[in-house]
Amino acid sequence: MKEALLYEKLKDNLVHCFLCSHHCKIPSAKFGFCGVRQNIDGTLYTHVYGKPISMHVDPVEKKPLYHFFPGSESFSIATIGCNFKCSFCQNWEISQSRIKDGAELGKEEVSPQEIVAAAIKNKCRSISYTYTEPTIFFEYALAIAKLAKEKGLYNNFVTNGYMTKEALEMIKPYLDAANVDLKFFKENSYKKICAASLEPVLNSIRLMHKLGIWVEVTTLVVTGENDSEEELRAIAEFIASVNTNIPWHISRFHPDYQFTERKATAQEALKKALETGKNAGLNYLYVGNVWGWGNDTYCHNCKKLLIKREGFSVLEYNIKEGKCAFCKAIIPGRF
Repeated sequence: MKEALLYEKLKDNLVHCFLCSHHCKIPSAKFGFCGVRQNIDGTLYTHVYGKPISMHVDPVEKKPLYHFFPGSESFSIATIGCNFKCSFCQNWEISQSRIKDGAELGKEEVSPQEIVAAAIKNKCRSISYTYTEPTIFFEYALAIAKLAKEKGLYNNFVTNGYMTKEALEMIKPYLDAANVDLKFFKENSYKKICAASLEPVLNSIRLMHKLGIWVEVTTLVVTGENDSEEELRAIAEFIASVNTNIPWHISRFHPDYQFTERKATAQEALKKALETGKNAGLNYLYVGNVWGWGNDTYCHNCKKLLIKREGFSVLEYNIKEGKCAFCKAIIPGRF
């Protein structure tokens, strides 16, 4: 175990954790909402430092990040736990694991130095903190990110966006990009399905953009939950209000976890969402979990093909020095 960051000690061995927007006040011997941070005699500890449950080399497009060194590979890591309880989680076996319920941590301890060395050995351009929620293994991610930056690697979070302002400002010097899940635009949906709130997620997206972290947004379009034209328009208009160059990934839902009775998202619904994003003024729109369409990047200025993708593979690349190879317009992102 390692002492946690971003908490304060209160009376009677109580601690206040302000790593994420749950702001848990945790009695001695108890865990926070995430299930991996525990108050032991008035000191808050993280159980998951150095204990990854998953490590893989992935195409960065899989995150999905389409404007962050496209075509490169990213060393991806996760620990158990999450600060959301999404009923449709597609990584629920590890994200919903709780130490207090007897869940096992990673079998071997892996130091930040070993993670960075593995990323370099595998010729990765970046390290992705992903699969579960990187906020809950913040101390581990921060230590890795610092070393990665020293070695010329980039860092990105694939996140639900529920971290606090303090957490974002602490990791900002080392965090280059984030894909944020904006799951709904209704407070009651966040409460009912994720056990969370909407506004902290919106605040994180705004703050990331302000801090200069490259932001892309993903919305999993869930049949019967957030697939109305009204809600999708609200999401698209919010993203556009932050910046019309933020890519929006509209992702197809498939039945999983506690949502096994729901139907997979109809492709017509995805096309309608795509049109909604265009009408809101967004310049870069993508569709995920489908095959054969929705993945290519076109210049916002001249509309010519910049990046041709098949699945997660880049087949054609027409960006030179961060600019469209045809009209020389600057393409937003990191290239």
